[in-house]
Amino acid sequence: MSANRPLSALIAVLAAIHASFAGASPASAARTVTDDAGRTLTVRSAPLRIVSLSPGGAEMLFAAGAGAQLVGTVEYSDVPPAARQVPRIGDAVAIDLERLVLLHPDVVVAWPGGGNPAQRAKIARLGIPIYDQQTPHLAQLADSVRRLGTLAGTQAAAESAAHSIEAQLAALNREHGGARASGSQPSVLLEVWNRPIYTVGGGQLMSDALSLCGVRNVFADLPEPGPAVSVEAVIARDPDIIIAAGPPGESAAWLSDWRRLGSLSAVRHGRLLAFEDQGLSRLGPSVLEATAALCRALAQASSAGR
Repeated sequence: MSANRPLSALIAVLAAIHASFAGASPASAARTVTDDAGRTLTVRSAPLRIVSLSPGGAEMLFAAGAGAQLVGTVEYSDVPPAARQVPRIGDAVAIDLERLVLLHPDVVVAWPGGGNPAQRAKIARLGIPIYDQQTPHLAQLADSVRRLGTLAGTQAAAESAAHSIEAQLAALNREHGGARASGSQPSVLLEVWNRPIYTVGGGQLMSDALSLCGVRNVFADLPEPGPAVSVEAVIARDPDIIIAAGPPGESAAWLSDWRRLGSLSAVRHGRLLAFEDQGLSRLGPSVLEATAALCRALAQASSAGR
C-alpha cells in the first residue's frame, strides 16, 4: 500500500476490511459491557479477538483469564511470561494501524491516560470498539479485573484473580497503615523520566502507591497522569525524598543530576532512592508486589539522616 495515499483513503480501506470480517459475526451475538470509565460498548459474544495498547492492559487481561484471546499488544508487555509471545503492533506512543486491522480485533483495550489520542480517534473511525482500562487507585484493581472477565467471558478466572488482588491489598494496608496514621508524611518526587523530568499526578496509580506507603506525592495537585516538571518547580516544592524510578541501569545517573543541587532537602539528608522495579509503572496486578518493595525502600529512606 503506497505511503503517499491520503490518510482518509487508507482509513476507508482498512474500515472496509474490518467491516467485512466483523460481518461474519451474527448481530444476535452482540452484547453490551461497561469499561473502567463507565462507558458502555457493544461487542460480540466471547471468545473475542482482543488487542491491548498498553503493557498494563495486557497483564490485566491475562489476570482475568483472557490471555488466550489476546491477539496483539505493544512493546514491554512481558508479564506474565506468556505475554511475550503475543505479536507486537507498536508501542505505547504509536501503533501500526494496518497491522492492527490485519489482526481482525473485536475490541481494543486502551489506557485513556496515555497512548496516542490521534490514533485512538482513527481506531474509532475504523469501527473497532475501544474499551478503556484504567484504575487510578489500587483498591479499584480487583473490580477492573472483574470487568475484563465480563468482557472476555472469563468471569470465574477473573473473580479468583480479583480475590487474590484484594487479599494482597489488605495485607499491604495492614502492614503500612501505621505509617499513614502517624501524621508525618514526607513529601516525595517520583521521577519516571529525566531530561525532561516527568513525574506522576495525583490521579495516577503510582501516586496512590506512594500514599499507601505513608508518603505524599509532592506533585499530587497536578491533574495530568504524567506531567513534565521543571527543575525550578522541584526546587520550589523541595521534596523530602527523591525516587528515580527509571529503567534498569539508568536511575543512578538520574540521581547524580540531583546531587548537584545541594540546597534540596532530599540531597542534604541523603534521601535519594533508585527504584527500578518495572511492576510499579506497568499498572497491572504486579504493581502490588512493586508497591510492597517501594514501601520497604521508603521506610529506609525516611529514616536516613535521623
